[in-house]
Amino acid sequence: MKLTRVIGQPALPDLDPFLMLDEFGTDNPGDYIAGFPAHPHRGFETVTYMLDGRMRHRDNRGHEGVLVPGAVQWMTAGRGIVHSEMPEQQEGRMRGFQLWLNLPAKAKMIEPAYQEFGPERIPMISPARGVHVKVIAGQVGPVIGPVVQPATDPTYLDIELDGPAEFVQPLPQGHSAFVYVFEGELSVGTGGAAVRLPQHTLAVLGDGAQVRLQSAATAARAILVAGRPLHEPVARYGPFVMNTQEQLRRAFADYQSGRF
Repeated sequence: MKLTRVIGQPALPDLDPFLMLDEFGTDNPGDYIAGFPAHPHRGFETVTYMLDGRMRHRDNRGHEGVLVPGAVQWMTAGRGIVHSEMPEQQEGRMRGFQLWLNLPAKAKMIEPAYQEFGPERIPMISPARGVHVKVIAGQVGPVIGPVVQPATDPTYLDIELDGPAEFVQPLPQGHSAFVYVFEGELSVGTGGAAVRLPQHTLAVLGDGAQVRLQSAATAARAILVAGRPLHEPVARYGPFVMNTQEQLRRAFADYQSGRF
């Protein structure tokens, strides 16, 4: 599948606990029809957020479902899973994000698990005029997102700002955080210190008490993501993320022996 790697490339290899962020979006079926055939994971979580299109998920443990526009799948791979993610359409637009989050050492070998929510289960709040926020994880005002992960205490918000509008959101001290603009443009910060973010731009946020996002004359849309860093060693190769090279070798051996 044709995609843009935002986190997990030379300019930003990772942002503890975030290992990778991919954006995919195209109207050309040739760019997505191959999908993601069966592949393994161990030691981390994948978060798929669909904006447009339909994607079918299957794994080697019998779990299956279809992600529709606005749906979220938060998959904890844990000790090991083999799954596929394939388009459930032959034409039309396919758009969304996949985020990888690390798991702490004590949780890398837990049993795989899912948190899956259709669009009707993702709450939305309009905390200010011209501001519309889908709360996937974390809290905006009185609204709490459905995803729960105590290890990293994540925030994951889909924010739409009419033009002009402003959104201010507190974030936990010490959390790694970023904002990624995928429609229009906005600015982050206050007054003369505000930084303009064009479309398809990611900003890594400093350790402050809150983030302020503003749109100008036209509408903008972005995801705001934050999480508690793990501060643990990372041994990583392809679809396996462990703490040591020996654990990586064991992951390959387990997969090749059919023990996932």
